[in-house]
Amino acid sequence: MTDRSLYVSPAGVRRRGWTDAMVRELLGLPDVQGRDPRRYAPAPVRLYLLARVEAVERTPEFAAASAALAETPRSAALGVLAGSRRSAVLAAVRAEPIEVPRLPAAELERRAVRHRHLTTARGPGAGPGGRGVPAPAGSLVRWQVGYLRQALARYETLLDGLYGDAGRREAERLLRRRLYRAIAAAYPALAGECARRIALESA
Repeated sequence: MTDRSLYVSPAGVRRRGWTDAMVRELLGLPDVQGRDPRRYAPAPVRLYLLARVEAVERTPEFAAASAALAETPRSAALGVLAGSRRSAVLAAVRAEPIEVPRLPAAELERRAVRHRHLTTARGPGAGPGGRGVPAPAGSLVRWQVGYLRQALARYETLLDGLYGDAGRREAERLLRRRLYRAIAAAYPALAGECARRIALESA
């Protein structure tokens, strides 16, 4: 069940000073949508992740959109909002602190191997390669980075509201670079693999 303390409803967002147009243009789709299983409601439940709302509120784009709505005609203000969604998401991606899980080396290896087995639909064998086959050189490092990258997937909610365009791709690249750099900072032994992945995406 969704922890409501981590989310805010459309009405709650409006109480924070947002308008419906700002929600559409700066936040985009809700993070949670559906029917409330605990009671009948004619409209579906729509909830925004509070951390994402707060991240956008800290951006200059949010302040500019608020000022635009207050100082310009509605049609002009909507144009400002439409043009600022991409900038707001990029600013949120740049500003959001990235917290990487800190694990002992043996535990990180264990989780990385398990994650690899689960994502490749292989049962765990006698060795990291599965079925007694040793893993290729460097595989464990790649698996560790892959596991940590998946553990940080929650940060992808920062991209909500951007769709299949150049702005979305730019934000995705920026977020991936920040995630890999955070992993490298937390685990220096993985820095080379993180740099390799960043270089591949920049090519």
